[in-house]
Amino acid sequence: MKNLRPNELEGGGARGGMAARPVLVDPFGRAISYLRVSVTDRCDFRCVYCMAENMSFLPKAEVLSLEELDRVCSAFIARGVKKLRLTGGEPLVRRNVMTLVESLSRHLRTGALDELTLTTNGSQLAKYAAELKAHGLRRINVSLDTLDADKFRAITRWGDLSQVLAGIDAAQAAGLKIKINTVALRDVNDGELPAMIEWAHGRGMEITLIEVMPLGEIGEGRLDQYLPLSMVRARLAERFTLEDIDYRTGGPARYARIAETGGTLGFITPMTHNFCESCNRVRLTCTGTLYMCLGQEDAADLRKPLRASESDELLFTAMDEAIARKPKGHDFIIDRRHQRPALPRHMSVTGG
Repeated sequence: MKNLRPNELEGGGARGGMAARPVLVDPFGRAISYLRVSVTDRCDFRCVYCMAENMSFLPKAEVLSLEELDRVCSAFIARGVKKLRLTGGEPLVRRNVMTLVESLSRHLRTGALDELTLTTNGSQLAKYAAELKAHGLRRINVSLDTLDADKFRAITRWGDLSQVLAGIDAAQAAGLKIKINTVALRDVNDGELPAMIEWAHGRGMEITLIEVMPLGEIGEGRLDQYLPLSMVRARLAERFTLEDIDYRTGGPARYARIAETGGTLGFITPMTHNFCESCNRVRLTCTGTLYMCLGQEDAADLRKPLRASESDELLFTAMDEAIARKPKGHDFIIDRRHQRPALPRHMSVTGG
């Protein structure tokens, strides 16, 4: 990423010397203030609800360079995005990804961006935690579904739990706040969820439970994996005192405080409770494809206008046209009649 020119992009981040542009607003009056960017489709795990064991990854020629990713992100920031989350695959396996993080951090310094954050599986955190903190990240999400080493290897197909726990240690030592993301899996980790909540809260971390989403062929039965969080919450209420709280982090989670631990517990429920009414998010893949909704197939190609001109005029036009098509919500279904994935793309493509 030698060609990044931070000084040239300082401030609004858009090229072409244009006047300030209006914020992006969808047809339902929702301002788009949150961009999730998948910097790579590659991952060093193969989680059973996310990927097939033998994945085919994108050729490098189709993937945006780090400079191009910086340019698109900066264009969205110029149009009102205030929160930017880097995802994957596993974002920290992207070669030289910290150069991108460093460059994007200029928007934190100018105040154009409120938060730069990242979702990771934790495998590379021991290596990068201190650098992430130095570049202005305050908190990160770590995906972790079990504290049982054998079960962890089974879920991730070849991950090492001790490596992830060492990464969490390093992140906390660096001063990063951590939220644990846990996918609830029927007959896999459902009996372990109370202990995971106590573990996370005992270390001063938040934890959010997530329902399985019907994305991509993964070689497993979706209905066998699917565990409604309404059922999980009812079970947890037998052990803990849960109080709903008006707490938001910019994402789709709804939160409760647990009296016994003093910590917060989030619920992301795309299946049992559609969280679309307040959706302020869009998702950009590493190929420059913009998905206006995680649960819809409609997408916009931003790579073509990005590469067609050094000015961002064409890019802005493509962004406007895309946001004008953002749907009201998704149509996820999992039941005996709908065991095929709702969409063919894997979760790793859009980063959740």
